[in-house]
Amino acid sequence: MNRVGRVMLALCAGTVLAGSIASRAQGQEFYKDKTIRFIVGYSAGGSFDLYTRTIARHFSKHVPGQPTTVVENMTGAGGIIAANHLYNRAAADGLTIGAWAAPLVLQQIMGNEAIKFDARKFGYLGVPSPYDTVCTFNDKSGIANVNDWFAAKRPMKISSIGPGTSTSDIPKLLKVALNLPLDVLEGYKGGADARLAVESGEVDGYCGSWQTVETVWRSAYESGKIRAVLQVTLESSSKYKHIPVAINYAKTNLARQLVSVADSAHGAQFPYTVPPGLPKDRLETLQKAFVNTLKDPDLLAEANKAKLDIEVVDGPTITKKLRSLYDLEPAVVAKLKEVLLPKK
Repeated sequence: MNRVGRVMLALCAGTVLAGSIASRAQGQEFYKDKTIRFIVGYSAGGSFDLYTRTIARHFSKHVPGQPTTVVENMTGAGGIIAANHLYNRAAADGLTIGAWAAPLVLQQIMGNEAIKFDARKFGYLGVPSPYDTVCTFNDKSGIANVNDWFAAKRPMKISSIGPGTSTSDIPKLLKVALNLPLDVLEGYKGGADARLAVESGEVDGYCGSWQTVETVWRSAYESGKIRAVLQVTLESSSKYKHIPVAINYAKTNLARQLVSVADSAHGAQFPYTVPPGLPKDRLETLQKAFVNTLKDPDLLAEANKAKLDIEVVDGPTITKKLRSLYDLEPAVVAKLKEVLLPKK
């Protein structure tokens, strides 16, 4: 390279470095003395709430300017109220982050009129851990394993938050795909309320995450008050090989596709999102902060004590995963509408 080339290369490198420094400085200037608000679409005490409060306690040190953080629970309509608020009312300034159930994306694809957002336009920061669903029953239900469930003389009552959450969608899909006897009872404000209904005997069972069973429901599980009978995943958890997986009971191609949708749409259950229109550089700043927060040794130590699984999936990966749902075959979407859309 001649002298002129070296000079030009040095100038370009200097420009890039100056731009990077300026960008960091602008980020620090913007977030300094600001407050980032985390909006959780579900009640206190549930998995969304526990993850969010843990993340919020460590998030600011990974954001330029170290803003303060607050967490607000905005319950209602299975998380739709919070997601609609984030899309339509929250400013696209990087100061509001929402936590709502990824399966609400399916509700939009199916044409649920209550959905007032286009999930493809949100900015996704990532998820703290993949979501593996398991169906559990209380010890009064008479269901000790999946064979008991198939042979049940009456429909099992399953508590649910509402359409667009795994607590509702997954049992409904199981009912159609596997012909399991069940009725979904919707309207609980959050997972904590739905699980309390199981423990009290108000309902028979609940389909939620293994992470919930291992944390807030651990004592009930270990004492035998609740029993895990079916994993709604395509592969068995390495820790629970003795619990059967739903895909093995799917006897038709459509049944297998429905179980697969249950796994793919609900496997990214905890997406942390920002309103559409956030400038790219600020979105990337928050995406980086999210990943770094979930790798923070202090957060990991706290999560370990709380038995919260941490296996962070970054924003671009989740964006691609959720957008792929818009490519579902029309026949599958039609069946999903029949099964999952709220009846008028």
